[in-house]
Amino acid sequence: MNNEPVEMSFWDHVNDLRKVILRSVGAIILLSVLFFALMPYIFDRVILAPCHADFILYRQLCDLSKYTSVLPDFCNDHFEVKLINIQLASQFFIHMSTSMWLALLVAFPYVIYQLWTFISPGLYAGEKRHARGAFLVGNVMFFIGIAVGYFLVFPLTLRFLAEYQVSEMVPNQISLDSYMSNFLTLNFIMGLVFELPLLCWLLSNMGLVTRKFFKTYRRHAIVVLLILAAFITPSSDPFTLSVVFIPLYALYELSAWVVKLAPKEDEEEEPA
Repeated sequence: MNNEPVEMSFWDHVNDLRKVILRSVGAIILLSVLFFALMPYIFDRVILAPCHADFILYRQLCDLSKYTSVLPDFCNDHFEVKLINIQLASQFFIHMSTSMWLALLVAFPYVIYQLWTFISPGLYAGEKRHARGAFLVGNVMFFIGIAVGYFLVFPLTLRFLAEYQVSEMVPNQISLDSYMSNFLTLNFIMGLVFELPLLCWLLSNMGLVTRKFFKTYRRHAIVVLLILAAFITPSSDPFTLSVVFIPLYALYELSAWVVKLAPKEDEEEEPA
């Protein structure tokens, strides 16, 4: 079996790259058209679902609050966030832009696969195995992060901020643009945050990070992650803070686990 990279001419590379770009753009366009047609249903059933008291997270936390008193009140059946539109063309442009973002999200694994078909001929067999695993793990972790953002982080943030008032004389009127900006930003950030283990693994293979780094700065990381969790969900109750902090800290420990040991750590490593 030949493990050497396949040699190709410059124009062969250009032709293959053109095919990759056309296929990727074509998939995104087709998905954008599909999501544009389905957007009213997606908005009502998915994007705006956290605005209502019957959202799955609120129901689960309401059931859980029957067994403990430390949870905030999630059993308010009257909770509802009513959005307003203050720009003439906002609803149309949000319809279009959200369709495109969803298309990019769903097409992301396919685009990565197309990029893989372009670069894989130039890799050795060992490099292909590592790159294939990295692409797979990266995709899975990204979508897990999106799910955590949608089902956990964003609803808790929305619930707190929508009900928070600096004064009863200042009612909350949340615009559609503000809602979508926070919705897309928080979910996208959580998707990127969940790529931390993969990033640390890559840095470890480059010799830039070892497990000793995570062990040395664990206490510092806890403080930073607590601050980050408080920033993401600016709630005063410890429960909301903890449900965001715990996944972030779990990512830190997972990152510490996947990186390589330094030569001396192989002998000195002790269970944490």
